[in-house]
Amino acid sequence: MLAVENLEVVYEDVVLVLKGVSLQVPEGQIVALLGANGAGKTTVLRAITGLLDIHRGRISKGSVRLDGEPISDLDAPATVAAGIGQVMEGRRVFSEFTVDENLRVGGHTASRTDVAAGMDRVYSLFPILADRKKQVAGYLSGGEQQMLAIGRALMAQPKYLLLDEPSLGLAPLVVQQIRDLVVEINAQGTSVLLVEQNAAMALSIANHGYVMETGRIVMDKPAAELREDEDIREFYLGLRGDDDSSFRDVKHYRRRKRWLS
Repeated sequence: MLAVENLEVVYEDVVLVLKGVSLQVPEGQIVALLGANGAGKTTVLRAITGLLDIHRGRISKGSVRLDGEPISDLDAPATVAAGIGQVMEGRRVFSEFTVDENLRVGGHTASRTDVAAGMDRVYSLFPILADRKKQVAGYLSGGEQQMLAIGRALMAQPKYLLLDEPSLGLAPLVVQQIRDLVVEINAQGTSVLLVEQNAAMALSIANHGYVMETGRIVMDKPAAELREDEDIREFYLGLRGDDDSSFRDVKHYRRRKRWLS
């Protein structure tokens, strides 16, 4: 299990961004982390993968544990070696490298045998990348770049894969493809922590979900229950039973106040 326990994170020793966040990613599951922009979702991922220092952040309280062992003090390379991979928001492929070269960068710490096996796995999951293996990554479509970013992370054979907004900026058909690929990756044995603003997509495949507001976890339920929750349906799925906007505003204020109390 990947476990975040009572985590507090401060940026530049001034701004408290996470305020006692706790969540768990059990082995073999997909867990969704939902919330508006600025809620702290990406900071949770940075704290797990050792990237806080780059952004002048630090853990001021709490811990991150992998299979019971603390990993809060590990840097990013050591975190990858421990079995955690991350796909950052915005894809961030090496635009001047080919598809093949991007994947080899992801497996640079692996043996030749493992690199070959990783390439076979990625090209099996993403046949379109196999067709474009010698193409420069900067000329791929947005969806293809997202597939490449996920494939590059898989080259390290992570036990846990952290995805930060994988559907961002993609056409609905491509979002469906990414959704199906996440399901397949999980079925192959990789646990997934999925950060998404597309709550409908995330909750359709997740086992469990957490909702963040202003640095706190305000809701924590099985994904099926979150899909039926009135607040989630209104605020994240866009399903409203009342067309009176002023009444909705009052309800929104009252619910948010209750969540944050």
